[in-house]
Amino acid sequence: VQLQASGGGLVQAGGSLRLSCAASGRIFRDSGMAWFRQAPGKEREFVAVVRWSGSSTYYADSMKGRFTASRDNAKNTVYLQMNSLKPEDTAIYFCAFSRLYSASSSSTMYDYWGKGTQVTVSS
Repeated sequence: VQLQASGGGLVQAGGSLRLSCAASGRIFRDSGMAWFRQAPGKEREFVAVVRWSGSSTYYADSMKGRFTASRDNAKNTVYLQMNSLKPEDTAIYFCAFSRLYSASSSSTMYDYWGKGTQVTVSS
């Protein structure tokens, strides 16, 4: 499986961005596509995961309400809509793939990773 994240950029606080992750390879209905982020000097942090079939989504508590994960199977793409962005959301955002979806925030559950896209939120 190959993953390519895009859509990052520079945005002012309070603004929005939508990240995309294009996936290719063997993806199944019950596969999981997740978003993580890593800020400078910090550990990688789980954001959300969505089942490829779209029937389940799981968010980190701190991401609920502002971030929405979704997928478009026809385009083999998952999205992360980020609203009301804050400077502390500044990070590199990664998408990750698991052969089997689970409501898990552990990075060890994910088999493949994309290269990441930089999101910078200015105050």
